[in-house]
Amino acid sequence: MQWISQAKDAFNNFTIYRTTMGIEDIIEIIIIAILLYFILRWMKNTRAWALLKGLIVIGVFLLIAMALQMQTILWLARNILQFAVIALIIVLQPELRKALEDLGKKNFLGVILNLNSHEYVDRTSEKTINEIVKACTEMAKVRTGSLICIERKESLKSFEETGITVDGEVSNQLLINIFEKNTPLHDGAVIIRGNRVASATCYLHLSTSLTISKELGTRHRAGLGLSEESDAVTIIVSEETGRIALAVGGGLERNLTGDVLRSRLCELLLSVEREEDPKNHRIGRRRHKNHE
Repeated sequence: MQWISQAKDAFNNFTIYRTTMGIEDIIEIIIIAILLYFILRWMKNTRAWALLKGLIVIGVFLLIAMALQMQTILWLARNILQFAVIALIIVLQPELRKALEDLGKKNFLGVILNLNSHEYVDRTSEKTINEIVKACTEMAKVRTGSLICIERKESLKSFEETGITVDGEVSNQLLINIFEKNTPLHDGAVIIRGNRVASATCYLHLSTSLTISKELGTRHRAGLGLSEESDAVTIIVSEETGRIALAVGGGLERNLTGDVLRSRLCELLLSVEREEDPKNHRIGRRRHKNHE
């Protein structure tokens, strides 16, 4: 059969090419293999994974059509495939955008282009953290749902613009009052920058991850979505269960107590300032040596 002879010719060509393979070809194969690995790993938790399985089914069907010389089906496939790439780009636009955003967040681009620098006038203080923890624990007791987003290195301006400007100093009374049921500002997320509540009733993008538990509601999906798009720290208080969760780096930490929440916030927010301040870094190293 014709397709068998074509396969033999392809194998013979590969054998000839293999005998002349150099170090550049080996490096090229390794690079392509690494790229395919990361592409497949990225696709695993997105809608692209289901599309990939569908494309594999179509590919197997086309191979059968080639083997049986079904010319009409092959003609249709050749004409349709001309537009398939454009259609895939349109369908996967959110996933492709997120993948490019993740690529742009890699440190090597920031070092080369110096694009990751972001100056703050104020830093989140330990007092602010205590006020946030106190508000969350009080709201958890009475099952008041809340969504509190704390900005770190990456700006949340685009999300802040979807809400109402507050610009008030962070206090547990203010946060509790914002999320009180049937008040104008209770729906949506609060964004905290430094030691001030920047905005309330902000809208966040929901996470599209396929690994999220079905028992989690819109607040948890919104918190996870923000943690996937930025380095922000998001605290979620469930209205149904009164439990506290923390979303950061695309992960969700659930059933936190007040003490654990305070410890995690101090670790995530206060350590940033110490790492970026060379003076504090030197002092920290001297203290570490003294303890030793």
